[in-house]
Amino acid sequence: MYLDTHVLVWLFSGDMDNFSPKAIDLIENRELLVSPMVLLELEYLHEIGRLNYNSNEIVSFLKESIGIKISSIPFEKIAIESIKHSWTRDPFDRIIVANASYEDKELLTRDRKITQYYKKSLW
Repeated sequence: MYLDTHVLVWLFSGDMDNFSPKAIDLIENRELLVSPMVLLELEYLHEIGRLNYNSNEIVSFLKESIGIKISSIPFEKIAIESIKHSWTRDPFDRIIVANASYEDKELLTRDRKITQYYKKSLW
């Protein structure tokens, strides 16, 4: 199961009140995957001052603490897959969803637009 960017931020901060009981159960019982695009979005949020920690600090902590894994699918395949997701103009969301859809996996997200259009989104 892939994790959206806000999921990593909340896990890193320990803010479990943001998660539904179902989301907590999924996090505790599934393999946790992350699109490399999440790293870029985390770094962007750090650069503009919305996060106090950079992407490496967040991802390293979550790799060690809960075993998240970064997807290693070649970017060309993900870029081609992302063409199917023209419902969003957000490049971060488009690539994150493409990573999940390429592998036919679920995506844990509270993003309403993603949950509306990506049928394998969960919350």
